[in-house]
Amino acid sequence: MENIDHAAKAKENFLQGYNCTQSVVKAFEDMYDMDVEKVLTMCSPFGGGMGRLREVCGTVSGMFMVLGMLYGYNDPKDYEGKKELYARVQELAKRFREKNGSIVCRELLGLDHKSDVSVPEKRTDEYYKKRPCPELCACAAGILEKYIEENPLPN
Repeated sequence: MENIDHAAKAKENFLQGYNCTQSVVKAFEDMYDMDVEKVLTMCSPFGGGMGRLREVCGTVSGMFMVLGMLYGYNDPKDYEGKKELYARVQELAKRFREKNGSIVCRELLGLDHKSDVSVPEKRTDEYYKKRPCPELCACAAGILEKYIEENPLPN
């Protein structure tokens, strides 16, 4: 892996206005050979715990998307590949949960309701003061970066 600080890139991406999923996935663009604009478009519904439903944290979804691009399978009959990938997903979720207490957006944000209105909040200084999202982007990217270092990519 190149000497890129993927955690810092993910945080910077969020502060530039990308959603949490886009921020993590874009941070790893040096590692996958896909059209980044299309990838960012594909990731666009996953912000706010999937369209502000406040379900699985978008940073976690971003980790899983990059994981799939790097370690995933595409043969529907590849049972071993699926089994291996799901174990990887669960390992990353465990690491994120150990650091943050949850992988669920609303729990990470301390919200007492399941979903929010569909209109995203404007990114203001006040927004950034009340949200842990930039740090969660960095955390997820850091966890994934360490995982990749520990688990060489398949050929």
